[in-house]
Amino acid sequence: MVLPCTSASAQVRGFVTIAPPMLPIYDQPICPGDGYMWTPGYWAWDNQYYWVSGDWVMPPEAGYLWTPGYWGWGGDGFMFNEGYWGLSMGFYGGINYGFGYFGSGYYGGRWDNGHFFYNSTLNNINRNSIHNIYDTKVNETSSANRVSYNGGQGGIEARANSQQEAAAHDHHIAPVAAQNQHAQTARNDPQQRFSVNHGTPANSGGNRSSGAVHPKELPTIEHPTKPNTGNAKQDQKYQKQQDKLVARQNLDRQKLQGQQDREHKQMAKQQANEARSQQQEQRHQRQTQQLQQRHAQQSQYLAQRQSMGGGGSRGGGGGGGGRR
Repeated sequence: MVLPCTSASAQVRGFVTIAPPMLPIYDQPICPGDGYMWTPGYWAWDNQYYWVSGDWVMPPEAGYLWTPGYWGWGGDGFMFNEGYWGLSMGFYGGINYGFGYFGSGYYGGRWDNGHFFYNSTLNNINRNSIHNIYDTKVNETSSANRVSYNGGQGGIEARANSQQEAAAHDHHIAPVAAQNQHAQTARNDPQQRFSVNHGTPANSGGNRSSGAVHPKELPTIEHPTKPNTGNAKQDQKYQKQQDKLVARQNLDRQKLQGQQDREHKQMAKQQANEARSQQQEQRHQRQTQQLQQRHAQQSQYLAQRQSMGGGGSRGGGGGGGGRR
């Protein structure tokens, strides 16, 4: 449901009562040529969420950078703040869009004497055709956080600093024609709608996310490599710990799948509308992703314990789960 916009800002189109899905993980297509700048993908709304994939775009003028749009909680719902071109980077909700847009600022490139230089560590660049490049690694501390909105329950808690506040009042240029056309194409493509792709759009720049909504869609839990410390008794002990952890993780999946199956049946009995069904699927996806992340942390913790000779039997010291 979209509620009437109460903001005076032309950048805010309206309120949506359903939280945006998590950002998909995808590969960036190769830069088509010198001068193009990357604009990251985002979820848009038209009676339901649909994915507008990232795209390489020619900026309107030299020196301008793209500040991505973002969804933010407005007290009664989520509102989308439109992205814009400006001479400095503004606030985009602390959302980690990847490829240099890690929540604050832009690390994927820089302007120098009217020419754009690409950070090749963060962009898919053909070095044979583009030579204005540099290599700077960035310690991205929140790469696993795919939350796509600011504020509200489970949202990013970032707030604009003084520089970002100032940038919001600078001269802006609206999205260029190529961006508007790209968004319109996504809007007209049924495959980009969440109800069809369940958060894993086919055309998101080379998607490589499993996009599992339910535990049964996750890849099979693989047994770790058999321990080989040279001590047969110790190896046997470690193997038992690994087997125990895998068995418990498979049981976790079965329990969550059973819970979600029961919720599906209940929703079907209630003959829920599309909006409620979409909310349920988004909640199931968050639960599944949290479970997968927690299991990865458990496996890593056990491997570390065994490598240090501790052999902790809990195998789950890092399993607190995600915020989402």
